[in-house]
Amino acid sequence: MIYTVTLNPALDKTVEIQDFAVDSVNRVTAMRTDPGGKGINVSKVIQKLEGNSIAAGILGGATGRAILTALEDMGLETFFHFIEGETRTNLKVVDPAGRTNTDINEAGAAVSEEILVTLLGELLEKLVEGDIVVLSGSLPKGAEKDTYCTWVKAFRGAGAKVILDADGDLLAEGLKASPYMVKPNNHELSRLLGRKLETKEELAEAARRLMEEYGLGKVVVSLGGDGALYVDREQVMYAEGLKVPVGSTVGAGDSVVAALAVAEEREMSLEDTVRLSTATGAANVMCSGTQAAEYEVIKELMPKVVFYSL
Repeated sequence: MIYTVTLNPALDKTVEIQDFAVDSVNRVTAMRTDPGGKGINVSKVIQKLEGNSIAAGILGGATGRAILTALEDMGLETFFHFIEGETRTNLKVVDPAGRTNTDINEAGAAVSEEILVTLLGELLEKLVEGDIVVLSGSLPKGAEKDTYCTWVKAFRGAGAKVILDADGDLLAEGLKASPYMVKPNNHELSRLLGRKLETKEELAEAARRLMEEYGLGKVVVSLGGDGALYVDREQVMYAEGLKVPVGSTVGAGDSVVAALAVAEEREMSLEDTVRLSTATGAANVMCSGTQAAEYEVIKELMPKVVFYSL
């Protein structure tokens, strides 16, 4: 089973504004709302890939109940703890004319350490050896910055493979517990190593260094529209980005993580993993908001993926 953990979820409100301008009146031409947060986005895409997952995390207030209802209406299996306070609402501003995507994210409600410990313990009781756990996104107020380190260590101890998708201090702390896989982008990897990494070769070498230093199994480095690097202990693959019409880039990285989790569960080869994850990311870029792309669209894109060994 794949578990996705979202400790700081959100209701994502996506608005479309032609020629969006600051310090000015802007008119919304289209709007949609989606249950969001990185782990939740991963679960939505896993479902489209005909996989199963359990979306777990923390919700609060009327917004939290709306998110839970929406997920249940989608047919997703969930395991959420409710807290006092209100789950955040994030605003995504898409400007088709200017080809920009602007995120305005709330901080979210505070969460006590007691709630976090309780949720972790209950998830550990559900896990069986060989399960996959996806830890992704920001942490709520009240959570220690080493939370992902603690959770990675606990899930690894239960025999799970942990995929960590985080940035900054959260990634740096989580690495200390040796997750199975991480998915930084090129900028995040550069910040982590304290120097600008520009070429694919430099990024691949940095990924190798992370694997050796922290005992990782795999590293996937996202290059945005330029594709991604896939690094394991035996080889390095570079996949070119697919050129597709852009609906929204919000959640594109989460869709790649979903495909990586599904590929891991199905024990797919690296080549098939590259095809699936690249096509899944591109298909979801074509969608509005954090809506998950249909599998048929993903399958149509898979033969178009171009990749090669470095």
